[in-house]
Amino acid sequence: MKRILIAVIALMTVCWQHNANACTGITLHAADGATIPARTIEWAGNDLESCYAVVPRGYQQQSFLPDGSKGGMTFTADYGYVGLAVQQADFVVEGVNEQGLSAGLFYFPAYGEYETFDETKKSSTISDLQLVSWILGRCKSVDEVKDAIRGAHVVTIDPRGSTVHWRFTERSGRQIVLEIVGKEPRFYENTLGVLTNAPGFEWQLTNLNNYVNLYSGPVAPRQVGTMQLSPFGGGGGLHGIPGDMTPPSRFVRAAFYQATAPQMATSEKAVTQAFHILNNFDIPTGIQFANGQPVPDIPSATQWTVATDLRQLCIYYRTMHDATIRCFDLKAIDFQKIGYFSAPLDEKKEQPIKMMSLPKKQKK
Repeated sequence: MKRILIAVIALMTVCWQHNANACTGITLHAADGATIPARTIEWAGNDLESCYAVVPRGYQQQSFLPDGSKGGMTFTADYGYVGLAVQQADFVVEGVNEQGLSAGLFYFPAYGEYETFDETKKSSTISDLQLVSWILGRCKSVDEVKDAIRGAHVVTIDPRGSTVHWRFTERSGRQIVLEIVGKEPRFYENTLGVLTNAPGFEWQLTNLNNYVNLYSGPVAPRQVGTMQLSPFGGGGGLHGIPGDMTPPSRFVRAAFYQATAPQMATSEKAVTQAFHILNNFDIPTGIQFANGQPVPDIPSATQWTVATDLRQLCIYYRTMHDATIRCFDLKAIDFQKIGYFSAPLDEKKEQPIKMMSLPKKQKK
């Protein structure tokens, strides 16, 4: 148990010191009525050793407490779900359940504040890194999420780590954001569908007004005195969009890329589109470290990307090791009969490369 918690604490500390917690979330809506929440997860400090967990109905878990013990809330899954976890299978940070509810954790450093742990309330206390698992096993709508949170006490495993906030999306397409600020839960309707990290969600929406001048498409030439000014290339309407990796800048880019993307006819095409949009948020290894600092030996700071089809109940992912898109179809899983199962996201940490060959008979 101590070994596990030391690893988690080290992970959080690295995240905090190197500002490596750069998650970006978008939400697409296909013409067939499907909603596709999608996101990246970044971590520049080390390989997260991410895994997936297939959780059946009736599976029981217990929350960690700040002292490292598993003495918090005991919770049993009413609904089966598939989740993607970091460091160990207990810590699901993104997933979807068989009722079509999606839940995801995004880091929220410096702006969140959980309540102080109270020993007398430990039976209703849930750790922030286990809240996604608890909600996926219990809820089928965002209203049920709100009711569940109001009766719980959310704490951190270690105060040195970052606080987090959460995104929940139901099958209808309704989405909310949960932030715990000043020790109180705050819920926001997220009709935009975008989420990054800090500052808070309301501030991010207000900040979009700073970019009211941006628009898609070309820019017309204009005369300045005797000089004719012309754009250098296409997309001039987005000239000035912030290009750095900070959460506010990623929020603005995600909002504009999502808003200008054409609506896809089907959920399958929207999933592919989500991966293409999120390509723009891949963070190369190294930029979070000053010159002379050792850089971890990982292929990318963007460790994995996931898109969830809430209509077809499919969750897709790819990783920094293997860009092949893989999928779990929840409709093909019997959550009443299957046992709990967890395994690494990558069977082999190596990008497969297909060698091409010419046909034997070639035209002269």
